[in-house]
Amino acid sequence: MSDVETTLRGPEAYKIARRALDLMERHQIWPTALNFELWTHYVADPEGALAREIMRLISMGEPITEMLSEELAAAYLPKARLNEQIRDAGDLLSKELESVSKAIQNAQKTNAAFGKTLAGVSKDLDGPTGVESIKAVVTSLTDATRRVAKENKALETRLAESTAEVDRLREHLEQVRRDATTDGLTNLANRKAFDEELERACAEADEHGSAICLAVLDIDHFKGFNDTWGHQTGDQVIRYVASVIGRVAALPRFAARYGGEEFAMIFPGEAASIVNATLEEIRVEVSSRMLKRRSTNEDLGAITLSSGFAERRKGETAHSVMERADKALYASKRGGRNRVTAADTQPESANAA
Repeated sequence: MSDVETTLRGPEAYKIARRALDLMERHQIWPTALNFELWTHYVADPEGALAREIMRLISMGEPITEMLSEELAAAYLPKARLNEQIRDAGDLLSKELESVSKAIQNAQKTNAAFGKTLAGVSKDLDGPTGVESIKAVVTSLTDATRRVAKENKALETRLAESTAEVDRLREHLEQVRRDATTDGLTNLANRKAFDEELERACAEADEHGSAICLAVLDIDHFKGFNDTWGHQTGDQVIRYVASVIGRVAALPRFAARYGGEEFAMIFPGEAASIVNATLEEIRVEVSSRMLKRRSTNEDLGAITLSSGFAERRKGETAHSVMERADKALYASKRGGRNRVTAADTQPESANAA
């Protein structure tokens, strides 16, 4: 999930929505669902590529028509881009299959004609035959055989080309799938991929009677840091923390950027003590490095990380174990931050701050 989508699922969303509607009314843009999505993204990320393009169009006096809105969505909204890529790949695959179907039909027609030729030759040979008759039969068979060989060769070539094209489309769709489940800033999995993996991991754990631990990690005081140093430097910090998490998240572990400055990890089949030690390793590494602002080389100070984790109970839902890990995270926040807390050490009635 992008930062904009995360923002639009928080308390600021109502203010952003009202501001978007005001701007749409000011510029005489109809409040269709697509336009509303475009303009909420514009308001939520005024420095983003979409906002810059909308400002450019408005400054030029360009009317924001329905067609233009669709073009903007296809270019700048992640879901629209993904749908368009899948649709394009599907169209190419349909054309490829249609072309192969025609090649097969042509080959079938040629083979059918060859069968008729053989039947005719057989009939001709049943009667009295002279040299000239035999020559005519041989010529007819030779011509028919050449036609079949030529058509079969063309079909073989077309099938080879089609196989290569289908393989290319398969690779393209796999890349689209990876893009749809990867966070663009950190290259970790995104929230959608994480939610799906957690559901899958819970089902597998129930099937095999195995354990799962789920951890939630959050950068401390990130909002104040972002306000002080700006979003670009904030992105630098998020990428750094993600790189530390990613190094210890080799399969079968699974790590994702869950939204904003929050991360989540799944530890299949690992004991709570190992999970605790791993989260401590991440926490120590993150806080031990003094970061510098790339653009000015200014010291940013130390970054700290709070974590909470829960060991899944037998039959527990993904939502429930996530809720307990979240409570453990907030216990770390309340306890002074820069620490790891296990959910089982917290009373069931603990409330998230």
